[in-house]
Amino acid sequence: MNTAIVTDSNSGITTSEARELRVFLVPMPFFIGGELYYEGRTLTHAEFFRRQREGAEISTSQPTPGDVMSVWDEALKEHDELVYIPMSSSLSGACATARVLAEDYDGRVKVADNLRISATQRVGVLDALRMAAAGLSAEEICSALEREKLGASIYIRVDTLKYLRQGGRITPAAAAFGTALGIKPVLQIQGGKLDALTMAHSIRGAKRAMLDATERDLNTRFAGARDVRVEAAYSCSAEESDDWAREIRERFGERFDGYIAPLSLSIACHTGPGAFGVGCVKGADY
Repeated sequence: MNTAIVTDSNSGITTSEARELRVFLVPMPFFIGGELYYEGRTLTHAEFFRRQREGAEISTSQPTPGDVMSVWDEALKEHDELVYIPMSSSLSGACATARVLAEDYDGRVKVADNLRISATQRVGVLDALRMAAAGLSAEEICSALEREKLGASIYIRVDTLKYLRQGGRITPAAAAFGTALGIKPVLQIQGGKLDALTMAHSIRGAKRAMLDATERDLNTRFAGARDVRVEAAYSCSAEESDDWAREIRERFGERFDGYIAPLSLSIACHTGPGAFGVGCVKGADY
């Protein structure tokens, strides 16, 4: 079988990278000031953060059935079947919608819910590409990805509580209290759910908490695993992201390959600019 791999832009995979990898990409839609934009097509990260800083009203949306099916139809012109890897079902209804749409494709479309987003979702896509190249069917790839759906952790430090308050993640009173005390929360994503990990009063303290949490995962949850990778992402400046990548490399050595990507905009809606993250992810066995 000739199996295509399809994902959405929540994976952090850009349009140009998708072309290089030969991945089919569904762009995520956003409404900014009531106007529709598509991540990576009509909306760059720089423009998104500029509008966010200006106080524009920004909301996320899942891709329309038509948008998803048009990408699937394009992939199936050249392939016998496909695996679609959307963002975690715990964060969006897009996965459930995709599974309903797949029923009209006579088994040629398999939807993999591996409960991931951003850098960890990207790893799932890369694993799927390797499995497709090795000749595995869409059903086999989907099963392998879902077996490891809980094998990932993400830790994110945010620069301000403002966007968590706007997204309803914390109350206005908690945001005002935390801002007055100069608290920088560290968030975690486990199994697709966004929760608080700890609070820090300095960037150094936040970084230490994130790196320590990642190291605990490596030494406990993922101890003995054959393929575990450290991943990084950011919505801070290029200089800050380079410094962050260097600190991760110093702590984890070759487990971190140096790749650091912008946070997907669905996460950035809640974290705002100035955020950076780290996590570890277990590769799919096949």
